[in-house]
Amino acid sequence: MEEALLAWFERAGRDLPWRRTRDPYAILVSEVMLQQTQVSRVVPRYLEWLERWPDVHALAAAPTAEMIRAWQGLGYNRRAVNLHRAAQHVAAHGWPDDLTELPGVGPYTAAAVANFAFGRDVLPVDVNIGRVLDRTGVRFSPAAAQALFDLGATVCLARIPRCGECPLAGDCPSRGRTYEPQRKQGPFEGSFRQRRAALLRLVAKEPQPVTDPEAVASLLADGLVVVEDDRVTLPA
Repeated sequence: MEEALLAWFERAGRDLPWRRTRDPYAILVSEVMLQQTQVSRVVPRYLEWLERWPDVHALAAAPTAEMIRAWQGLGYNRRAVNLHRAAQHVAAHGWPDDLTELPGVGPYTAAAVANFAFGRDVLPVDVNIGRVLDRTGVRFSPAAAQALFDLGATVCLARIPRCGECPLAGDCPSRGRTYEPQRKQGPFEGSFRQRRAALLRLVAKEPQPVTDPEAVASLLADGLVVVEDDRVTLPA
């Protein structure tokens, strides 16, 4: 199955900019941006980010406020603060052997950076790869990671898999079966997340009065804002 998968990937794999580098910083940026954000939205923002902060030392030295402003529109803004803190850790101490020591880096992101940047023999398993592994019952090697990403994202879909286009369909025990997707987060419209995001957008432009104490407290806890003289502003 892996041979068939890799042959398919050679023909149909997506040309994504983070696949052209082994730089752990660039790969970490891509992985953090891709958490719960679509690839099509990430690509231009990833390129802009690396043009502005091309290496870990440049990001580590950047003012927090500038970085938060640059993140606007990608969602889940706490990821930006964690990425900044991770860059500061690496700039000061180097890349740790255990990448989960970096702020905001969990087991999946650590495995992805370990594989794609450092060539370690570990398979990063996200939702898409996990679905392919579950449906096929096959243990793929770490060399198949990027191919598994693309298969899960474009062919082996959650609700309506495109089995007729799948290079593994001939030997797949789950061919033709449909699955309910994993439960997703509630709607953004009208949510507390929307209130937080709206407030942060305003603060990114200019300091704001404390009109929504609950949202301010949540943003404070994530390190995204500070309050000075009853005005909410970005960290210095």
